[in-house]
Amino acid sequence: MKAITAGFGLALMASASPALAKQKVCVFDILGAGGDVFNLSKDYVLAAKGFGADLELEAFTDEKIASENFKTGQCDMLVATSFRTRAYNSVAGSIDALGAASVVKDGKVDMPLSYEVVKRTIQLFATEKADALMTQGNYQVAGIIPFGAAYLYVKSRDINSVEKLAGKKIASFDYDSAQKEMISKVGASPVSADISNFGAKFNNGSVDIIAAPAAAYKPLELYKGLGSAGAIVRFPVAVLTYQVIVNKSKFPEGFAQKSREYWFKKFSAGMQIITNAEKGIPNSAWMDIPAADSVKYTILLRESRVALAKSGSYDPKALNIMKQIRCSVNRADSECATKTEL
Repeated sequence: MKAITAGFGLALMASASPALAKQKVCVFDILGAGGDVFNLSKDYVLAAKGFGADLELEAFTDEKIASENFKTGQCDMLVATSFRTRAYNSVAGSIDALGAASVVKDGKVDMPLSYEVVKRTIQLFATEKADALMTQGNYQVAGIIPFGAAYLYVKSRDINSVEKLAGKKIASFDYDSAQKEMISKVGASPVSADISNFGAKFNNGSVDIIAAPAAAYKPLELYKGLGSAGAIVRFPVAVLTYQVIVNKSKFPEGFAQKSREYWFKKFSAGMQIITNAEKGIPNSAWMDIPAADSVKYTILLRESRVALAKSGSYDPKALNIMKQIRCSVNRADSECATKTEL
């Protein structure tokens, strides 16, 4: 009888504390399991155990499939570019808004200060106070990673001003309304594309222009599209990020905030990837623009950003925060005396 009772008690204990299932993570990396983002994610798995999660990674080279798997519940966490993650959190997704991080000094975009804007924004969003902003419905932001400035890759160095964009074919991601609106604004023609094929469209001549970070140059073989006549315009239209989104019902209370803190501490690792990618592009591939144009284009991006926020493409709260941070690192900028984006 005692043996039966003991056995029954053990069975009750086992049923009362079932083993927690692993949380599946869909990681988009254009190089799959061999890419930098996936490697960063492997380090994260160990750290996440300390936050109460047991993660199982799966690499995807098609971002659409990774996002769809997350949306349909086949994954509990998504690691992808903000082009896809903005659908789950518009505040964090607006870090990548056109020109939102750009700081102009002495007639050119100051990239160290621009990345400082991104860093301070991510730092703010990593705090416990930002938890409400980082939560929308059943989704939470669990990390933000810098992915680098997006530059225009052009088929011809003759495309050296906004005016010369008119009539040109520019790759536009269907799921990012901001791209299509901006392309139309400058008189160019948007050509439907996504992150899995926009590089090929540039290389085979289907489009004249794409926007991409330095990290895409070698993996997508964009030097083929540039040829001897093309160039990368050394003017950032945005600073891109990767973002980590979780289904909060699948993770312990407080997990997302601890995870955001972890990823903020990895900011320098993300920046090293960006630096290495930019160093890997030959100097001959770059094309600089006049200082006057840098100022003019920054204003154009700001006007477009404000309009896109009004149309719902960007979150006004995020743009407000980023303007305050821009002005904290460059108080002399004339925009700091205006009420735009406030």
